[in-house]
Amino acid sequence: MHKKPLILVTNDDGITAPGIRTLIAVMKDIGEVVVIAPDSPQSGMGHAITLDATISCDEVKLNDESHREYRCSGTPADCVKIAISEILDRRPDLCVSGINHGSNSSINVIYSGTMSAAIEAGIEGVPAIGFSLLDYSWHANFEPLKQQVKKIALQVLEQGLPDGVVLNVNFPKLEQGLFKGIKVCRQARANWVEEFDKRTNPQGKEYYWLTGKFVNLDHGEDTDVWALENNYVAIVPVQFDLTAHRFLPQLKTWKL
Repeated sequence: MHKKPLILVTNDDGITAPGIRTLIAVMKDIGEVVVIAPDSPQSGMGHAITLDATISCDEVKLNDESHREYRCSGTPADCVKIAISEILDRRPDLCVSGINHGSNSSINVIYSGTMSAAIEAGIEGVPAIGFSLLDYSWHANFEPLKQQVKKIALQVLEQGLPDGVVLNVNFPKLEQGLFKGIKVCRQARANWVEEFDKRTNPQGKEYYWLTGKFVNLDHGEDTDVWALENNYVAIVPVQFDLTAHRFLPQLKTWKL
């Protein structure tokens, strides 16, 4: 008997975030949805997993929704691990993570809990997509993204993804009008120049707030940063094999 595709939905902003609620609504038009997401914001967690504490994963009912939802005390990567190992009754056909409140373009992909959840699914052999919007506001407008999110998800279900590859999809913030289109891009070469705001608490103990400035070192017109700056949706295929293959031949010549 043919079944609807099973879609695992997760994020890093927490299960009640407007971005994931939008993503759930779109995915319910496509298949059977199960949500397993953090019980609190986990932004910037990267691919952290919980090793020194227990993890709770409790079924919840939000907004009288008909699909299953679970609130997990762990990280985004934990959510995917426990979903596949313990919660789901079959392997999902697709994992979608987001929609993140804020961009995950360029170097941000390595810090992102949103993308780490998608990558964890990819490691498990599940086609996966991370979605992000270049708007950090809790009240960001996700409505204009729905059509493109659905289109991309359907293409992944139809076409599949290569082993070891997930998609990183970033949307520009729309001030007015429509997206110019979708650009398949490479990751821009950029980094954060960090600064630490040093302060002292009332007890005299020093502490720090991390601040910084995003610096784009890449002026190519085929990058995700360029696409977002020019009102395009950016799609970057991301691989989690971190081997620097181009350096292997030279490294093998070293006298080691």
